[in-house]
Amino acid sequence: MDIHTTIPADAKVKARVEALLSGMSLEAKIGQLVQLGGADFIPGPKPEDIIRRGGAGSVLWLNDTKRFNELQKIAVEESPSKIPLLFALDVIHGYRTIFPVPLAMAASWDPSTVERAQAIAAREARAAGLHWTFAPMLDIARDARWGRIVEGAGEDPCLGAAMAAAQVRGFQGDYLGAPDHVVACAKHFAGYGASDGGRDYDPVYLPEGQLRNVYFPPFRAAVEAGVGTFMSAYMDLNDVPASGNRWLLRDVLRGEWGFQGFVVSDAFAVGNLVIQGFARDGRDAAFRALSAGLDMDMASGTYLEHLAGLVEDGTLDMALIDDAVRAVLAIKVRMGLFEQPYTDESLLEQVVALPEHRSAARIAAQRSMVLLRNEGRLLPLAKDLKHVAVIGPVADSKPATEGSWMVFGHVPAAVTVLEGIRAKLPGATVEYAPGPEIRRDIPSWMENLDIMNSEPRKAPQTPAEAETAFQTAVETARRADVIIMVLGENASMSGEAASRASLDLPGRQEELLKAVAALCKPVVLVLLNGRPLSINWAAENIPAILEAWQPGTEGGHAVADILFGDANPGGKLPVAFPRKGSHAPLYYARNLTHSPESSPIYNPRYWDGLPTPLYPFGFGLSYTTFAITDLAVSAAQVRVGDTVSVTASVTNTGAVAGDEVVQLYIHQRAGSDSRPMRELKGFERVTLQPGETKTVTFRLGPSELGYWSTNLGHWVQDAAAFDLWVGADSLAELHAELVVE
Repeated sequence: MDIHTTIPADAKVKARVEALLSGMSLEAKIGQLVQLGGADFIPGPKPEDIIRRGGAGSVLWLNDTKRFNELQKIAVEESPSKIPLLFALDVIHGYRTIFPVPLAMAASWDPSTVERAQAIAAREARAAGLHWTFAPMLDIARDARWGRIVEGAGEDPCLGAAMAAAQVRGFQGDYLGAPDHVVACAKHFAGYGASDGGRDYDPVYLPEGQLRNVYFPPFRAAVEAGVGTFMSAYMDLNDVPASGNRWLLRDVLRGEWGFQGFVVSDAFAVGNLVIQGFARDGRDAAFRALSAGLDMDMASGTYLEHLAGLVEDGTLDMALIDDAVRAVLAIKVRMGLFEQPYTDESLLEQVVALPEHRSAARIAAQRSMVLLRNEGRLLPLAKDLKHVAVIGPVADSKPATEGSWMVFGHVPAAVTVLEGIRAKLPGATVEYAPGPEIRRDIPSWMENLDIMNSEPRKAPQTPAEAETAFQTAVETARRADVIIMVLGENASMSGEAASRASLDLPGRQEELLKAVAALCKPVVLVLLNGRPLSINWAAENIPAILEAWQPGTEGGHAVADILFGDANPGGKLPVAFPRKGSHAPLYYARNLTHSPESSPIYNPRYWDGLPTPLYPFGFGLSYTTFAITDLAVSAAQVRVGDTVSVTASVTNTGAVAGDEVVQLYIHQRAGSDSRPMRELKGFERVTLQPGETKTVTFRLGPSELGYWSTNLGHWVQDAAAFDLWVGADSLAELHAELVVE
């Protein structure tokens, strides 16, 4: 296929949009700025009635191909403008084939794996009749208590930007409107992951330098990758709600970055401007949001109710309405909806049956897992084991394996860890005991929505039932030769409305782990979770620990592949693991203080424990060993604006093939502002056979060496001396220097 003949030229798109706009009434224009909730729990008029009256820009919270076609028919045949609808849904890490959660995919440190995963998610979603996904989530998160950390790429802007671009390419393909792809949505703009105390929805206070240096880069990478839409964030940013923040939506996003798509609010966020004390009433909220640059109102009905009156009485300039509508229509033209508004209702089952989708999910899960500990080379386990115990409340949980944020109506169909181990050891006795159940102390409001709740509801265990389950698990372990503990979080324990005050293993899981370890048998701990957990006791007492995250549809097979040596773990942590929840936010790229940690007069930041991470950013082990050597910089001194190459050799010094992620960090010693003690500026995942050596090359230029200066109020590249480190995690020791003159 010749791409150049299939991509609508910008001029043709613009001409078609202008022709459409010229024939639209004010009511029809406003309709394009309205996103309707298609789910039964949304109050108010039925979507079809609103569409017939004035059309609509989009429908969300609906996952039914037949229903898509019914509503589309109304839009293109009965609405005044005859403009088709965009159908949208949160396709975060898979549609029917579920991939590891985004935090896990970031742990692969492999953009190509992430791009492939989201391309498959897009293909399945498009076959179902969806055109638009509310993903990727690009919020930097340095506080593991925040529930939505599971949806992003962790704590670092360099890694986050790479994952952002990969996801946009995966969802959208080579161009916006590519066959079998969907429109991506960069969310939540911006700063949402820095909420006070890690509490979802709470205010965010970030200086401009931190926004531009840390929180903006993934969003800018999405723009540069061609993302079609943005979503504003819920919360107040420096006392201005993001959904009414002109500086974010017009000055930065459109003015500085040149974004040409449209911005949609988060759910009900326009109406919520009143609740937040920003807008006087719904009319004021509609005026403030649209004026700030928010084009489409997600499900609050505020634009539908108030925009016409604001235009008619002269409060709102009609040109603002037209600009917003142009952006929406351009997406619809590029997506080919005017030529092909309907979906073949038989297509989805053909697409989801493709075996390569499951295979890709299994590989992605393998590449996402991080080996945290392997004392005495307990792993990989032998396949001739006779008696294995699999213990833990999430070991046979399909929802916990697939993770949070499933599409509406999804029926969990994951291979659980228990099932994966049994498939791997067909001749062994594999006994299972869940132990005491785990539950949230305070249920999520989302659990009350049947369309969102993938976990079966049942009455809580009584204390007596929990104790019986505990003792049964211990006795099951006692009979086994090897014990695989599968602990962590249920699916509802991470995601939206799932922030935590503690990062400890929920319920009695650590107590159970200690009781099993006391049996003095080989114990392996597998973690299924959507955030870092505080596993201090396990890190000292359990010989082998595998961070499997929430690994998706093929997660159980992938875990078994790792445990029994059919795959070698090569993932790295995209976020540090704090020793305690109270240590958050904790991240590696901190500024030096007057009393740095290396100082002889250094006093611990806490008097009751070490403030350092349990496991640092970028950390991960392998079944083989690597040596990173021969660090070289192409020039010891360069001028401002020049680019240098940094090279290093990596050698597999072990006996089996494996992957290493080589990471480059820098520190600017002095400048216009204080700079972080280390910043990631490059990485590459390489596969090496035993004894094989490869050279990795990184480039450092103005974009890597420059930064936004709080002191000067603009981007700068200082003439300064730099420390460079290359290694396998953020504590890398192989060192070189660079002087910029």
